Amino acid sequence: MQVLDEGKETIPTNLRLLLVMEAVAAAGVPVTPTQINQAIGLPKPTIHRLFATLEEEGFLQRDIDGRSYAPGRRAREMAGGILSSLRLRTARLAILTRLAAGIGETCNISLPERDEMIYLERVETAWPLRIQLPVGTRVPFYCTSSGKMYLSSLPNRHLDRYLAAARLEPRTPNSITDPDRLRAALLQIRADGFATDDEEFMEGMIALAVPVRDTNGRLFATLSFHAPTQRFDIARAKDHLPQLRAAAEELSRLSFA
Repeated sequence: MQVLDEGKETIPTNLRLLLVMEAVAAAGVPVTPTQINQAIGLPKPTIHRLFATLEEEGFLQRDIDGRSYAPGRRAREMAGGILSSLRLRTARLAILTRLAAGIGETCNISLPERDEMIYLERVETAWPLRIQLPVGTRVPFYCTSSGKMYLSSLPNRHLDRYLAAARLEPRTPNSITDPDRLRAALLQIRADGFATDDEEFMEGMIALAVPVRDTNGRLFATLSFHAPTQRFDIARAKDHLPQLRAAAEELSRLSFA
């Protein structure tokens, strides 16, 4: 990354917005213009003007604290488009298809959005009885295996913000709606490295999720499978953890090769 030399703006004008977006994405958590500028080194008015432009155009959005910023809708859509490029998608679906055949149930890749997970890829089970959650479906963080896996990866201060602001509405009798209970569950997920959904999002459905990590070891997606309780319970689902983790490592190598 280029930086300024003795106060002179050596970064080309048409590169500055890209460098800001690159630095925000690399941070992995909401950041302030000042924090980003420590790496870029632009004059203070310039960095604030760039952030204002990116926010106005939807590439950045303010965090709940009003001071820091995270990738906005257009940045997330652009990232999803890159991940869905034909070469990557073909290889990704091959991994997902093999996993679904081995487990015998529907497998999904999900990405975190601002306050929910969105299904990026999906391979259906061959069973006639299946749960309909197609690509593009958005599901809550707090009551799904993929969402809880993502929440468990957040730094504690960001997790605390989420728990203080989220509406933890019961989707089923098993949904965890108490913030303290949910925090305890997420800390256990963080320690275990996997998350379960024991009929918390939908009655009659269980799910198991593991992280897909980037080159810095941070979660950027989740890999999961779900199944009706007529065929699976949580104990049996955990038997497939080695397969899930191996597939997640393949997906990580594929996306960041």
